[in-house]
Amino acid sequence: MPFAEVTVVLRVEPMVGLEWAGAIESTNGELAATPAEARRSWIDRADERQVLALFEAVRRMETSPPSPWWLRAVARGKLPSRAAGYAVEDEVTELLGDRPGWVYVPWVNAGEVGYWEFVPSESGVYGPAEPTTVQFTDRHPGWVDLLPAHRGPGLRQPIDFTIADLRAQIEDIELIA
Repeated sequence: MPFAEVTVVLRVEPMVGLEWAGAIESTNGELAATPAEARRSWIDRADERQVLALFEAVRRMETSPPSPWWLRAVARGKLPSRAAGYAVEDEVTELLGDRPGWVYVPWVNAGEVGYWEFVPSESGVYGPAEPTTVQFTDRHPGWVDLLPAHRGPGLRQPIDFTIADLRAQIEDIELIA
């Protein structure tokens, strides 16, 4: 009896995507109170050249893989190093961490760094609002976006800021909120 010819089709998902998912996953389930406390994944601990190589490999398969702002900036040559990104996060933490009303929000999309909210701005004059938010970005070389408290339709529009802007205007930002 003759054997039938069988064609086998094998589908293999790209392993680099799976490797990247593990690389950005936090190794500790504790809630972080600052960006520094959230630096628990492989991309935060591994040799920076290895991190960049893996990031470039995954970017060949996916145009915008989940990643922290500083890694995107380093990969584009806009920020010199991961340590420089951490310095930005730490300087913002130094400014906001001890001010009343500011809270670090660590739960964001996979791979992203959290953001700071000014909690008193949630209860605006006209009812509940999205609170004033300070978040890190790779969109501009100031590395900080300010999203003013917002209520009503439409999306909040980020304002390009620097740490110096934030430091100079923090009291006004808190008063307006």
